[in-house]
Amino acid sequence: MTVTSKGHASALSGGVPTRHSRISGVGGYRPKRVVPNSEIVDRIDSSDEWIRERSGIIERRIAGEGEGIIEMSSWAAEPALEMAGISGDQLDAVILATVTWPYQTPAAAPLLAEHFGSKGAAFDISAACAGYCHGIALASDMVRTGQADNVLVVGVERLSDFTSKDDRGTAFIFGDGAGAAIVSASDSPGIGPTVWGSDGAQWPVISQRESWIDVHEQDLGWPTIGMAGQTVFRWAVWGMAPVAQRALDAAGITADQLDAFIPHQANMRIIDAMIKQLKLPEDIPVARDIAYTGNTSAASIPLAMERMVRHGEIPRGGLALQIGFGAGLAYAAQVVVIP
Repeated sequence: MTVTSKGHASALSGGVPTRHSRISGVGGYRPKRVVPNSEIVDRIDSSDEWIRERSGIIERRIAGEGEGIIEMSSWAAEPALEMAGISGDQLDAVILATVTWPYQTPAAAPLLAEHFGSKGAAFDISAACAGYCHGIALASDMVRTGQADNVLVVGVERLSDFTSKDDRGTAFIFGDGAGAAIVSASDSPGIGPTVWGSDGAQWPVISQRESWIDVHEQDLGWPTIGMAGQTVFRWAVWGMAPVAQRALDAAGITADQLDAFIPHQANMRIIDAMIKQLKLPEDIPVARDIAYTGNTSAASIPLAMERMVRHGEIPRGGLALQIGFGAGLAYAAQVVVIP
């Protein structure tokens, strides 16, 4: 039997014609407690020199009491809202990127939206260190298609809750914090096309060691994150520079037109290798927030951008290439106009 449609498909409204989007504000929150390498080295049989050589990290911030996912997110979002010139109740959507919200469900984003008086769409995304760039991509598309005028994107982590202090491969790497951006409607392009993807064949190389079911059924204790450091290093160094180049190509610009390079703050050696492979000019400012913040996963890119903007290291209105990559393995990159 053949079923015939009523022929009204052409009447479907696609919303408003495609428009442009931009990042209109950024903000960040770094926990109060500063943890230098000297507080970590004894439990992992290491040294300050070794940590600096391997990662570039001098210190990191560790969240304490009262510095939860929602609190840090709100404190990061407030200056972003102020820069964008809007209030919380003008948010049409909230996207929160994290892998350390301690509840399987519901998501953290609705609580954050409620905090700011927004009744818009609110949801979490889990793409680890690539989560923020995924959030920017989604927010940009929401704005460009008229589904939202202003979207709050937050990358936030309390990785210290899921890191073993005795794990030599991760104890010195991770830190806590939150970074935020407002994505708003724009008269001109402010966010380039996103180049994103995944490599599921590498799924185990950064992961929670045990599933929640195994933890429950086998009484394994609190799970922590493990990482095959050398495998991740090689993948990031050799696999992510081509992705960054594709993002430049998609945006229609060349490396010498950039005003900033803001990669995920995974490791200083990875950052240096990407600079070399992309053949970036020596005068382009490069985010190196990892030295004083550690690897904060989804929070690292907005925190790095916020620091560079606040210190006047990069020109507002210039072009920045940002790329996130991490567990999954997942990645996303785009060129944006600096707010």
